[in-house]
Amino acid sequence: MATTKTVTVEADPNVPLIRMTRDFHATPAQLVRAHTDPALFTQWVGPDGFETTIDYWDARTGGSWRYVGARVGVEHAFHGSFHEVGPARLIQTFTYEGAPNQVALETMWFEDLGDGRTRLHAQSLVDSFESRDAFLNSGMETGVEQGYLKLDALLRAMDA
Repeated sequence: MATTKTVTVEADPNVPLIRMTRDFHATPAQLVRAHTDPALFTQWVGPDGFETTIDYWDARTGGSWRYVGARVGVEHAFHGSFHEVGPARLIQTFTYEGAPNQVALETMWFEDLGDGRTRLHAQSLVDSFESRDAFLNSGMETGVEQGYLKLDALLRAMDA
């Protein structure tokens, strides 16, 4: 079954930055909670078949996090720090432990479109165009797309 692409991913031509945009049938508060509540986060993050285990998770300004995702017997670990956790914006670092020198500074903000809809804007700034391209070529877009489709289902279940 084919799925419709719902996330827009763009590489900035002038700075090593990736921008993503995605609309959800949810409020900004619901999306912030889905990104900061570890019990919810593990249900949707990553590509299909990706099982997530939280190592530690302190979703507050100044807190940190680490999780491990496994698929087909292969584990991938990620960690970072929450620099800002607010009602409509999250800022954090993101490091894939398989490439520990490629740290991204991620900013997400949640634009209330009214009528129970929100536009998620995300940008990831890395240290070089090579690092940016490595993120893009890693399968990141597929993982984000599949994860957000799972998040759609989770949000529908939360509303039911």
